[in-house]
Amino acid sequence: MPARSIDTATISFGLVSIPVKIYSTSEPSHELHFHLIHAGCGQRLKQQYICPEHGKVEREDMMKGFEITKGNVVELEKQELKALEAVSNDEITLVEFVPASAVDPIFVDRSYYLGPGKGGDRAYALFRDAIEDSELVGIASFSARGKQYIVALRPYEDGLIMHQLRYPDEIKPWSEVPMGKLPKAGATELALARRVIEQLEHSEFDPTQYKDEVKDRVRKLIAQKAKTGEILAPESPAEKPAVVDLMAALKASLGGELPATKNADESPKGHRTRRATNGHRKTTRRAGHTAGRHTRTTHRKTAAHRA
Repeated sequence: MPARSIDTATISFGLVSIPVKIYSTSEPSHELHFHLIHAGCGQRLKQQYICPEHGKVEREDMMKGFEITKGNVVELEKQELKALEAVSNDEITLVEFVPASAVDPIFVDRSYYLGPGKGGDRAYALFRDAIEDSELVGIASFSARGKQYIVALRPYEDGLIMHQLRYPDEIKPWSEVPMGKLPKAGATELALARRVIEQLEHSEFDPTQYKDEVKDRVRKLIAQKAKTGEILAPESPAEKPAVVDLMAALKASLGGELPATKNADESPKGHRTRRATNGHRKTTRRAGHTAGRHTRTTHRKTAAHRA
């Protein structure tokens, strides 16, 4: 099914105007969304806004405010904020072209696909091929929905992609990260670490080899719950032994062996077996309780439906 555009815009490239359509890069249908419901009832809960002094507040009585100091708030009318909004001309105005390496990934906030708009196929293709040939990315300003953005345009597949960038004051500076003086790595350790990296090195990144295992488990749980009302706890991952020596860990990484543990006399396998058994008994009781509640809920809903 072809994607539907979420907006339209025009790329201003010198004296050339290129109409484009904007598409989302995310796939909402693959995301998991939960609702807050009343336990044992299943009805979705409604949100209310409460004033500590006057109780429930209706939507028409709400306005925006900015807290200057604790308890000192400046009220802002909708008309005042509207007058300050950027003029939305839906024009992506190119300001400069820079090497792709000049835009650090930390600046990227969101990404959108850009497709050709009506009558803009030829100019779109020319612009796309020109920046690919130059090996540069275009930096542009973009005003939409009352806000002003800085964006980066670059070739993607056989089209274009637009990255919405953060402004510098929206990024926490690295200097705020508490860092002491780090010890200098020895030549031998550095050589071993480099060999470990080389073992995992690939010429290309293949995202298809990665899966969101948590999402898969949640989907499986939802399907199981909807069918039987039972909850099956996932298996606990194998415990990793504690590393006591950096050199030993690097050598073990190269040899495919695990480093020595602090307590060699302990039996991790037996410990995991006992804990898994205890977890199974606990899960069984919880699953039975939940299944019963699920049955009662279904019965009440069915009875209400007959009424």
